[in-house]
Amino acid sequence: MRNKNKYRDNMTPEESRKTLGNSLSFAAAEAYKLLRTNLEFSLPMESGCRVIGVTSSLKGEGKSTTSVNIAYTMAQSGGKVLLIEADMRLPTLAKRLRVKTRPGISNLLVGQCSGNDVLQRTDLISNLWVATAGDIPPNPSELLGSANMKATIDAMKDFFDVIIVDLPPVSAVTDAALVSKLVDGMILVVRQNYCDRGVLDESVRQLRFVGAKILGFVMTGADTQKKGYKHYGKSYGDYKQHASGGAGT
Repeated sequence: MRNKNKYRDNMTPEESRKTLGNSLSFAAAEAYKLLRTNLEFSLPMESGCRVIGVTSSLKGEGKSTTSVNIAYTMAQSGGKVLLIEADMRLPTLAKRLRVKTRPGISNLLVGQCSGNDVLQRTDLISNLWVATAGDIPPNPSELLGSANMKATIDAMKDFFDVIIVDLPPVSAVTDAALVSKLVDGMILVVRQNYCDRGVLDESVRQLRFVGAKILGFVMTGADTQKKGYKHYGKSYGDYKQHASGGAGT
């Protein structure tokens, strides 16, 4: 059952920035470092550039916040990291990361610009780049499932050590399932007291149906008072106020 009192939908970009990168609390930063370690064991560097998709079951669970912070934490290790905003329907990263809205991935996929045109450095850390969604297209699913999308990711692999792909929610559209074929693994973000078990089970079923490798789950908005959630509840407690308006979708 969703608890709408757990988050706000009018968070400003300034408030949103407090949940990203070096503005994280010590506990949250440590939790992301632990997540980074687990990902490094799951997808060793020897295999080349690692491509990781991040999605959720529902809008408003914090997947975009998680995508940014995973990318930031990966970049802290010293490698070159690219964050691709593949949520073309509700893009938020340009405003939150203070970068240009366009050109972005949608413009690249329809041939309006080159790969160099869409890559922007962020001010979170020098070795983290972002490719925003770009102009909102009428056919996001077709673009993300196209041969051009595969060619784009393959080309980016030659320049980056890690690519994080921020994807739309699984239950809303087919985009995440389509792109799952292009990534090495998927992370599913789950907000406590928001996404119910049935919806989550269906999301897992859909991802497994298309052969996606689910690397694990990230819980956001955990109750810090409940036994068993003490560590991650404290780490992700800041996210309780997030919503799609400026805190990830």
